[in-house]
Amino acid sequence: MTKKRVLLSPLDPVHDIGLKMIKNALDEAGHDTYLLPPDVTPGEIVEEALEKEAEVILLSRTLGYGVAELLGRFVDLVEGAGIRHRVKIGIGGMAIKPAIAAELGFDQGFGPKTPVEEAVAFVEGKTYTPPREGSAKRKGDLVRERTYEYHHQEIKSLLEEISEKTLQWYEKIQSPGIKRAELREKGLAGEKEYLEISDDSIKDFFSDGILPSGLRLIDGEEQKALESIISAGRVDNPRILQRQPHQPLVFIQYGTGCPFMDIAHVKGTEGWGADGVVHFDPSWGAKTEGLLSGLLSHEENGSVITDENLKLIKKALESSTLWQVRAHRGLNTPETVLLAGEAGAELTKINPVYGSLGGGTDPERLLADSIKAMEYAARYKMPFDMPTNEELCGVPAYKAFAGMLIVTQLGLALGAQPVLQPLFCYSPEMMLGGQMEDNYIDYNAAKVMALRGIIDAPIWAGAPIGFLTHTEERVQSSVSTSFHAGMAASLEIEGISIASADEAYSGGPITLPARIDTLQGTGEAFRFLGSARMQPTPKAEEWAEELTENILKVLKEVVKNGSFLDSLYQGILGSQKEGAYPGRNGRGTVLKRK
Repeated sequence: MTKKRVLLSPLDPVHDIGLKMIKNALDEAGHDTYLLPPDVTPGEIVEEALEKEAEVILLSRTLGYGVAELLGRFVDLVEGAGIRHRVKIGIGGMAIKPAIAAELGFDQGFGPKTPVEEAVAFVEGKTYTPPREGSAKRKGDLVRERTYEYHHQEIKSLLEEISEKTLQWYEKIQSPGIKRAELREKGLAGEKEYLEISDDSIKDFFSDGILPSGLRLIDGEEQKALESIISAGRVDNPRILQRQPHQPLVFIQYGTGCPFMDIAHVKGTEGWGADGVVHFDPSWGAKTEGLLSGLLSHEENGSVITDENLKLIKKALESSTLWQVRAHRGLNTPETVLLAGEAGAELTKINPVYGSLGGGTDPERLLADSIKAMEYAARYKMPFDMPTNEELCGVPAYKAFAGMLIVTQLGLALGAQPVLQPLFCYSPEMMLGGQMEDNYIDYNAAKVMALRGIIDAPIWAGAPIGFLTHTEERVQSSVSTSFHAGMAASLEIEGISIASADEAYSGGPITLPARIDTLQGTGEAFRFLGSARMQPTPKAEEWAEELTENILKVLKEVVKNGSFLDSLYQGILGSQKEGAYPGRNGRGTVLKRK
């Protein structure tokens, strides 16, 4: 490298921070630099350039009237001094674009957010090459280095007893969902035996090509257009929201029903920093025995689970993006996890407790199907999370957590990697109990403290964070999300789900700009806190102890009852008074194995 003499001057009354940063970088690179104070006239700058025998002049200028004329006259002065042929001149500022700089006679223009490295490359006569896709952002690991070691031995012993009895029960039963998954493994989806245990809508599709209401197949021309969008839609240099290693991975969910819109939302959020995306299926799919096939668009809610739809989404994802296909609350749970694994998903969602007490599926059916799904999750090495959304109905956190921990132990016994998902929001339980009257930190912190005190497992808060805490106002929703994200970072949990600002409780349309609002808010929270932490009050520890004691009591009740399944029906893990209702979909379909 040849050492350069560089004169830096803010052609401005006050602003010079950008030039100071560039000067520091040039000094570190070994160049001779001379920084003039603000409010120096163009003539004085040229005089300094002559005296210092400058080889490069770097100017900065903010917005203002007559900027173009001022900059044009400066270049004329350099020409008049007879040194233009040997001096390179660069100009940077909020109003500057390369084309404008070239038109005014400058060698280079630097707009807002120009990296310092680009200015250094200009001085050294090098071509600046931004970091390539994937060189800065890598795929995260939600499980990280968690050991799944229990810290509370009495709770561990109770969970193992419950899990062992539940798996003994599972070995003796069969369900249509389990059978269909096994048939799909053999490549028999849509065949006679498969259709015999499917609903009429599935039979009509495979036999006569009749689609359920609201669905349509995407035709050949549309498929070509989608392939073109995917090929052209790669994200260069996706943002990294985290500023410190302890800050959580950030997930958004998509589920517009339309593959075009899904891909648009995924690509937009990837570019703005989302670390992962969650496939959100339509609610009717949870109540239907059997899955469709083909590239399908749905005009109402959620994105249909088919092999073709999943593989298309996978093809559109960046290499740094984690992908979850949820399967936690319906009659196709094991089949969905199988499809997700075959399509290359990294994560899934399985939860017989919420799905049967708050999602409409019969507890016996969903428990059987969920255990089969956990076996698939273990086979495909897909960690699965368990949302405790029962709290949205008013079920106390300790009951929700007791159920979540039972499912955790079931997953561990099957060789899977469970992920805990406590709810971070002003939920009905808090509305009734008053735990958030003073602040929104203590009770959420207590949840994490209680779970961490029981088992060393990954935590992915949801779903999404701040849900029910938001108002319908977009700014408030984004701010609330950012506060919750900061709290999650302070508690060093592994992941968070966030909603778009217009989706977050307003029930409004989910637009890409609103998604970007919350992603930017989350990134700003991470930047604001850095290595610092939000500090809970002593009340958090008191509540954490109370949660742990109550979890222990509930698990003892389950053991006394003798059956995890019966405990779901009997309200031990959430009563009807608390808003937990055993579902009816699939009731009576579980049979003894022959």
